[in-house]
Amino acid sequence: MSTLAIPPLLTSPRQDAMDLHKAFKGFGCDTSAVINILAHRDSSQRPLIENEYKSMYSEELTKRLSSELSGDLKKAVILWIADPARRDAMILRDALATDIDLRAATEVICSRTPSQLQQLKHLYYAIYGVYLEHDVQAQTSGDHGQLLLEYLSIQRYEGPEVDGTMVDCDARSLFKAGEKRIGTDEKTFRMIFCSRSRAHLAAVSSAYHSTYGRTLKEAVKSETSGNFEHALVTILQCAENPAKYFAKVLHRSMKGLGTEDRTLIRVIVTRVEIDMQYIKAEYHKKYRKSLNDAVNSETSGHYRTFLLSLLGPNHQ
Repeated sequence: MSTLAIPPLLTSPRQDAMDLHKAFKGFGCDTSAVINILAHRDSSQRPLIENEYKSMYSEELTKRLSSELSGDLKKAVILWIADPARRDAMILRDALATDIDLRAATEVICSRTPSQLQQLKHLYYAIYGVYLEHDVQAQTSGDHGQLLLEYLSIQRYEGPEVDGTMVDCDARSLFKAGEKRIGTDEKTFRMIFCSRSRAHLAAVSSAYHSTYGRTLKEAVKSETSGNFEHALVTILQCAENPAKYFAKVLHRSMKGLGTEDRTLIRVIVTRVEIDMQYIKAEYHKKYRKSLNDAVNSETSGHYRTFLLSLLGPNHQ
């Protein structure tokens, strides 16, 4: 199982820009050379290459890549070049305005931290001239729409401390709002899931399980459905173990006939520089197969080479 060799760390952005320009010249694009450079540059190096390319050749690197590459490889590379907030903005705009995909929009919003969401909202407006909340409102409805709008607007604490009394109180409120009654009090679920920190929610989940004998996730799944359920489960699992959550999303994208390439690209590209080593470990633990091997068997050509290069060595 080979992935591309990592080049020496001391690469100059100017040299990379020149090498990319050379790869674009002539008949057809030297795609391997493009992948070899871009897949091995981190988030601090990529913007420098873009700047050099623009100043040397008076054109945007992303524009040139768009015309030289195609299909899933093009989608993956263009997303990879962007910084995290811009990337999320691109994914959300696509999912809410072009090729409607509410699962993708829900996953991105509900798995990001409050500070990531703040940055994303500013950038979304700067790029598209419309508020993210406006696009969310236009495409969603009911409790699902309400939850996304609340999740985007409420500032949550991001630290590790939790208040035990409040944790027990929330566990009790959720039990009363769901399993204890006929019908569900969705408002209580929305309020607790949207306003509490990740550390707090993880503690609530643990208290719920030890007090009521079933997991909070099971309660959510039996009390809610559709996109609203998906949003609550995403918030909850990203509070407890984001890597496990994304391992599942990746597995689902490659299960059965055909591959959901949009999902595969979105998760790999957005998580590589955050927690991919943990995702790979969770994937292997749960599915007894390495993520690299799964991607290898579900993709092909330059697209496969690019994704495997991002994933790095196959340690499993």
